[in-house]
Amino acid sequence: MKRNVVSFRSNAKLARQLWGEPSRVALRGLRELTARYSLSVAAGDLQFLDGRWYVTHSGLLQLASRRRCRGIETILQDQFSDLTAARWVFKAIVHKSGLSRVFVGYGDADPSNVSPLVRGAEMRVAETRAVNRALRKAYGIGLCSVDELGWLSEPSKAFPVSGTSNGPHSSNGSNKGQPRLRDQLCLLIRRYKLDPTLVKAYAADFCGTHTLKEASRDLVESFISHIAVSAKEDLDGLICKLNSYSQPVEVKQ
Repeated sequence: MKRNVVSFRSNAKLARQLWGEPSRVALRGLRELTARYSLSVAAGDLQFLDGRWYVTHSGLLQLASRRRCRGIETILQDQFSDLTAARWVFKAIVHKSGLSRVFVGYGDADPSNVSPLVRGAEMRVAETRAVNRALRKAYGIGLCSVDELGWLSEPSKAFPVSGTSNGPHSSNGSNKGQPRLRDQLCLLIRRYKLDPTLVKAYAADFCGTHTLKEASRDLVESFISHIAVSAKEDLDGLICKLNSYSQPVEVKQ
């Protein structure tokens, strides 16, 4: 689906309405971005912050679509990620076409370098940053993306975990600075190829509740830590334990 032709005049007009009168240097930059990449202010492809232009994630994806990007692959970098510290690192690979070389970008995120608005979503921020960097390399965009701005976050500090939440799906203020418990558990299940149904059954038994959703955050955190240690030190034993929660199949005679 083609997008309407973007003109510098329309971009500049809307930019003035949104952010005031840009400098001559900023207007020259906007003119080049419009002509070379067809980035649109109205479509949200660009942001103007502190006197500089920044490209957005949606703008990069739209550009890749218009240039018929063949595909984007993302890979979690386990060796550099730390689940307990909410630190995530992703590698992104952009395939522009079948004949071109690939372009690689890395993205990282933790509570110290993300905006307070996205605390608890560090894993997704890291993946977005990786994709943005790979796309910027692939299409020769020198602009930093908005998602990569570490200076928009608060100064680095400790983020204590509160135990006042009501289970693994809670998203209230007590979850700030930590990855969502569901994300932590899903990562462990995927990393060690565990059966999700058996893990949930084990979790409920471990927490002493009928279902996992009924368990307190503290109990779920304890279970996740237990699973992480068990999988690392004795994976076969953990799998054996999980299998004990499988329901026997009744054979009708």
